Amino acid sequence: MSGSLSTDNEVFRVYLAYSALAVLKLLAMSSLTSFNRVSRKVYDNLEDAKLGGPDAHKFVRKDPFIERIRRCHLNDLENIVPFLIIGILYVLTGPSVYAATWHFRIFVVSRFIHMFAYLAQLPQPSRATAMYIGWCATASMAVQCLQAGQY
Repeated sequence: MSGSLSTDNEVFRVYLAYSALAVLKLLAMSSLTSFNRVSRKVYDNLEDAKLGGPDAHKFVRKDPFIERIRRCHLNDLENIVPFLIIGILYVLTGPSVYAATWHFRIFVVSRFIHMFAYLAQLPQPSRATAMYIGWCATASMAVQCLQAGQY
């Protein structure tokens, strides 16, 4: 069942697991943003700020940490969505379980390291390195998809 989108295909099962981790991380970033907005009483919109009580206009402001979370989340969206698309195409090329597992693993681990580096405000190039390692894993899969598509 090599190259099929079936749970009989071990590469597809590995893709499902790592993709689920990446999506859960993406969802966690949304929750982290919301939690910090509510706990710090910081909102982007007046109608949301009214949840904070009277004098709602005081709660419509920017918070540096919340903006940092949002930028990290945006970077996830810019990287995880292409990974999900290219990853499924890569599964269809019938790669070895070993190669596919390492591509998926490197990508997902790099996203968690990127998040930690971003939120802990580690000095550069820690965050950029983590982001580009994951980017390279996705790019490698894309190149292999292109190669598989040539006759």
